[in-house]
Amino acid sequence: MTALLPLPVAIPLVVCAVLLATAHLLPGRVPDILALLAAVAVAILCAVIAVQAADRPLVYWFGGWEPHDGVYLGIGFSVDAASGWIASFIGLLYALTFVFAWGFFDRTHGHFHILMLLFLAAMVGFCFTRDMFNLFVWFEVMSVAAFALTAYHLAESSLAGAINFTVVNSLAGFLMLGGIGLIYAQTGTLDFDGIATAVAQGGRNPVVAGAFCLVAAALMIKGAIVPFQFWLADAHAVAPSPVSVIFSGSMVSLGLFGLAKVSAVVFGGSDQVQGALPVLLIGLGSATALLGGWMALLQRHLKRMLAFSTISHAGIMLTGLGALSIGGTGGMLVYVVGHGLVKGALFMIAGILLATQASIDEIALRGLGRGIWPAGIAMALAGLLLCGLPIGTLDQGTRLVQGALSQEGHGMALAATAIGAALTGAAVLRAAGRIFLGLGPDPGDEAGAPSADEREKANRPLWLMLAPCCALLAVDLALPAGPIAHALPRAVSAFMHRPEGGMLAEGPGWLPWFSVAAALAGAGYGLFRKRLPAFVVRPVRATQSAPTRALEILHSGLIGDYAAWLAVGVAVIAAVLAMA
Repeated sequence: MTALLPLPVAIPLVVCAVLLATAHLLPGRVPDILALLAAVAVAILCAVIAVQAADRPLVYWFGGWEPHDGVYLGIGFSVDAASGWIASFIGLLYALTFVFAWGFFDRTHGHFHILMLLFLAAMVGFCFTRDMFNLFVWFEVMSVAAFALTAYHLAESSLAGAINFTVVNSLAGFLMLGGIGLIYAQTGTLDFDGIATAVAQGGRNPVVAGAFCLVAAALMIKGAIVPFQFWLADAHAVAPSPVSVIFSGSMVSLGLFGLAKVSAVVFGGSDQVQGALPVLLIGLGSATALLGGWMALLQRHLKRMLAFSTISHAGIMLTGLGALSIGGTGGMLVYVVGHGLVKGALFMIAGILLATQASIDEIALRGLGRGIWPAGIAMALAGLLLCGLPIGTLDQGTRLVQGALSQEGHGMALAATAIGAALTGAAVLRAAGRIFLGLGPDPGDEAGAPSADEREKANRPLWLMLAPCCALLAVDLALPAGPIAHALPRAVSAFMHRPEGGMLAEGPGWLPWFSVAAALAGAGYGLFRKRLPAFVVRPVRATQSAPTRALEILHSGLIGDYAAWLAVGVAVIAAVLAMA
């Protein structure tokens, strides 16, 4: 069975090579078919690997270079059940994205599919690797493919977003490489287990703390955590809709997935790092959840709104990781899947509106969505799931994260997760009401938010675009909670290299309903503020105007400002580690 481990990475790369050599000769939609089949094969293979890894992780050593006497010289893949299922989910998301993108480009010569498959191979390799340097390699391959996909349209806005993305994430690559250099100099190995053994034996060590600081900062940049989040909205808003599905559905979450693995496995034996993690991750996660949710509520450009929503939900995932428990990490992993399914569906709906109405502006689209009402139903359902509707995979992940926070006594973080989800849900539900029901004739603060004219290919059938969107929502709703709750403790224990911890706690049962009610109230306020009494509207306007202006100033779009905030973020991580 271990011989299967390289295949989910090799298959997309082989198809890439075939398309690169023959795409100019292939007829019609053959590149679409090959890319779709490759993604399906990855999803199935990773699911098979995950099932086989349920009892113990599967390990594959390239070239047969197995460790001897505790010395790690070879490069390997190590796949536990959790990593396998995350990779399978990524393959499924790519497969449905290829269906959504069917006919998106008239003539691509396979270039779009090549970049997407390279992106897929890098993501699976990132999930499977057990070597720090190869974690960096897959990180960089992901980044290079993402840079090209962001600028694929070669429009002015696409190139500007891609430049911000490229510079910030290239700095992340330098940070990661520097951290890896420090840990290699200290331990003499790059293998996860080899580093973990050396770190556990070394006691408190400033070099180890410095290495973690740099690696964690790089992964938080990819995960769009405050104050590293500025690049994300610029990039996701201008990328082609199928690319945005992958960006928000899986790429951002993979940064946090990598941080979870590095924190629990590689630096799990460092008391200094483990002592700093709760304050660092829960503090930054709470701030990210609130800031991302508030910024989402201020947007009129649907893809920017969804990008800020992704930032908010990344913060919620980070708080679960900060609980340092089986339940918190397990909830984060389930949340990765549930959020990816729902957010992927929402970006597909944004793509449908671009294709059918030639606009992505919430205010300009007011009432124009009535003719495509099935997309409106899907958007409303996705908005409810996003804010905490107590059903489906995203809800299960939310309950586990909130349960872990509740057990550890992190009341402020618990509140931040509920408020962040409510704010993002309110933004989506307000947009759905305005676009598909024609509500909200008086726009509020979102009227002054940035927007832009965009166009995407308009002659694709509605059912072809809507089918994968509905499939993503159906998968989120259909994944049963029982098997997840039953199998998760063992899977997360193997993922974190810890003994199995028994049953997982869930958060307060009323909290998801609070988020839903708050989201509906927020959406209602946004749509009907003109009809509300003055004593309700004036206090809200007075309290939101100053924070709104401050947040808009911070998101300047200037790469120098983003780099400065990156330096601030690294300093914050270093300060927390120094005080631990």
